[in-house]
Amino acid sequence: MINEWLESYNPANRDQATAALREIMQQVALAGLYRTGFYEKAAFYGGTALRIFYGLDRFSEDLDFSLLADDPEFSFKPYMDAIITEFKSQGMEVSVKEKEKKIQTNVESAFLRSETIWNELVLEGIVPEQGMKQIANIKIKIEVDKRPPSGFETEEKLLTQPFSFYVKCFGLPYLFAGKMHALLFRKWQNNVKGRDWYDMEWYIKKGVILSLSHFLYRAISSGDWNKDIITSAEFFRLLNDKIDSVKMERVKEDVSRFIPDPAKIAIWSPKYFHDLSQMLKLDTSEAKVVI
Repeated sequence: MINEWLESYNPANRDQATAALREIMQQVALAGLYRTGFYEKAAFYGGTALRIFYGLDRFSEDLDFSLLADDPEFSFKPYMDAIITEFKSQGMEVSVKEKEKKIQTNVESAFLRSETIWNELVLEGIVPEQGMKQIANIKIKIEVDKRPPSGFETEEKLLTQPFSFYVKCFGLPYLFAGKMHALLFRKWQNNVKGRDWYDMEWYIKKGVILSLSHFLYRAISSGDWNKDIITSAEFFRLLNDKIDSVKMERVKEDVSRFIPDPAKIAIWSPKYFHDLSQMLKLDTSEAKVVI
């Protein structure tokens, strides 16, 4: 089944095949988690959720989840065997290991790694390149936020591969809020992610309304905002400052490997994003933390 699934992506080279296989692995992992009842206590969010369930036209790397309620004692260990078993049922060997923490945080992390030889997966002719006998070497980080910020709603989204099942996901206004929180408050100056900017462009073009209240909860939770209220003017001031300070060439360089047509981002410039941001829609009805 993996071979047929991979062939449906019609990859033209090894890089495209790797991106397609990573996405297949993401969906198999989601299926394994479904069998454990994981979505009764957690919801899927982030770029991969946007890609798989909402039609984002770029590939994504990680699987990001948020618990529905605080659980500081949450561990990912009980779910690992189910993921491994699901992959075995598809004829693929993987390993799942929890990340060893040196500093305690609210995020529980694990790494899913492929252990299958490319030659066992890729039928001759699917990928017209040599060197397929090594490990596919795909690693997917799985993260679970144990202390989720409040103010979000979820919805059930249907996935039909490797079988039909539902995944609890953040709704689009809250996904957008999470994305803008990441774009505006990434902690390392050199940690420029063009994917953030690509996703913001996608949300704005789709007319998605951003939940300013959820953005506020996230900003307070991360220590990046110290008031219990935020206005639309304050939000746009943060965004305009970020547009003026980011190195746009680094933004474009980062995202180019995740999108099918790099020509789509040729227009990107500070002026373009300033103009685009004027089209961003905010839900400001409850942009205040409720104690």
